Amino acid sequence: MKPLIIGSRGSRLALWQSNFIREGIQRKYPDLQVEIAIIKTTGDKISETGLGGLSGTGKGVFIKEIEEALLREDVDLAVHSLKDVPTELAPQFTLAAIPPRADVRDALVAEPNLASWQDLPPGARLGTSSLRRTVQLRLLRKDFEIHTLRGNVDTRIRKRIELGLDGVVLAAAGLARLGLERHVACFFPPELMVPAVGQGALAVETRTDDERVRAAVAHLDDPATRLCTDAERLFLKRMGGGCQVPMGAHAEIKNGTARFTALLASPTGADVIRHTYEGKPAHLPELAEKTVEYLLSHGAERILKEIQP
Repeated sequence: MKPLIIGSRGSRLALWQSNFIREGIQRKYPDLQVEIAIIKTTGDKISETGLGGLSGTGKGVFIKEIEEALLREDVDLAVHSLKDVPTELAPQFTLAAIPPRADVRDALVAEPNLASWQDLPPGARLGTSSLRRTVQLRLLRKDFEIHTLRGNVDTRIRKRIELGLDGVVLAAAGLARLGLERHVACFFPPELMVPAVGQGALAVETRTDDERVRAAVAHLDDPATRLCTDAERLFLKRMGGGCQVPMGAHAEIKNGTARFTALLASPTGADVIRHTYEGKPAHLPELAEKTVEYLLSHGAERILKEIQP
């Protein structure tokens, strides 16, 4: 039987994610050989340049070269962080599986004796590359001093010490996947800091016409995670914008009720619009659309035009 080849970025987190999917495939198909091919993307090459705060739109820099390898049939599937995947894919590609979502929260990496972000000292120096996080941190406390910080998870943790920062804000899911939870001082609940679209979720991308590979990964798909992340991505697609727009959205289903929360702000945080709708899980797409309409009718259009006239 022909082996399956996964195209993956070369970072430790990307390889963890690809191995996670490989193991998931081989649990169901133990006789199927699955290999990983490392592909360097544009996003990796410019890793020291800030990419802004909006995940989803404009982030194809992390998947472009992998999709090219898919088209050439050098690889059979790709594993991405869903928040790096543009909201619109070329028709040749499909997201064949979105596994169960991990922790969606942002986490504060700081000294272990810190019980809460509220215990950070006055004028605390925090590192992040995300405008979404920057704006929401300043909403929590105006005295926070934010420093742009790029690099992979290990690099950012190391830079906290090297630069003398009081803390670094990272996705909780990535820290957990790498076994780095010991560095977490506290978490920011989604109602306090709205996550990036797709945060905590993985995406398995295949060629649309490759029925063999799609069938091999179909069992990895989690309907509830797909329903929630599809709603978030619908919101992002409808809102538009770009990498300079601080924006977040979070859909969740609890006790049979769906909840959709979104935030849009100006880069300075002077204007912030946030709203939540609740309803039935099957109505999550409609909740996302209603949230778009609410934000646009409460100043989002003006904010977007000011950022990207």
